[in-house]
Amino acid sequence: MIPLDEAGDRLAIMQINSELRHAQLELLSAQCATDRVRLRYSAESVARHAQRDVLRKAWASANALYEYYNGLCKQVAERDGTEKAAELSLSEARVIEARDRLAQYLREQRENFRVIAAPLTDVHRRTMEPFFSPSLLGRTRIVTLDRRRAPNPPFYAEAKSLGLDNLPEISHMTSLTFVDIVVFHEEITDRSLFHALVHAVQFEVLGLDGYAERFVRGFLRTRSHVTVPLEAHTFMLESAFAESPEHAFSVEEKVRLWTNQRRY
Repeated sequence: MIPLDEAGDRLAIMQINSELRHAQLELLSAQCATDRVRLRYSAESVARHAQRDVLRKAWASANALYEYYNGLCKQVAERDGTEKAAELSLSEARVIEARDRLAQYLREQRENFRVIAAPLTDVHRRTMEPFFSPSLLGRTRIVTLDRRRAPNPPFYAEAKSLGLDNLPEISHMTSLTFVDIVVFHEEITDRSLFHALVHAVQFEVLGLDGYAERFVRGFLRTRSHVTVPLEAHTFMLESAFAESPEHAFSVEEKVRLWTNQRRY
């Protein structure tokens, strides 16, 4: 184990973050697998019928990971000089303003792209039917930008001046979901379409304003787009789909479960 000095070895630092991102995706996959067990069986049933050695090993792995990452978070808090390092200190008025501006942006983009959007193809509908309701698939429209990229929202500059310096670059994203309009920057794949449709379900369940508020508050807590609960859950479900596309499940059911448990 080789510590880095404050200046840092750039190559090593890049490697740290690359491996950490890989670990995060693997953890999301593991969490998704655990959610499948939790959704299907009661805790009493699992405790009664699970193989003891398997359950103990799962617990040991989860506990070890918790202790490691919890230790890291404490060190980050100490380095930042605050026990609330993961939360930006914006006033409630600022949070509400950010929510309203994001909601307005989402509405405007939906209207902008709606006039050129097209229905899902029959092939896409058949692929997605085991996971999404027919009404959502029938309502969703898609746009593929040809050699163009959607710009960042106009409020990004002001947000960055307030310390929100880790906002997602819109032009780097594979897709953007504006309620029931999905804009793709790249060729549509089953996986990218699934990801975008999960967000469409979140909009359907939470409403546009509810989605905007949860995204803003989640970002202020985590300071990263990919760890906002709305996005993290989407990656978990996408991972489950990519791993076993033949195993059908209801995305709406899972989104409603997270909503009811206030995990967003």
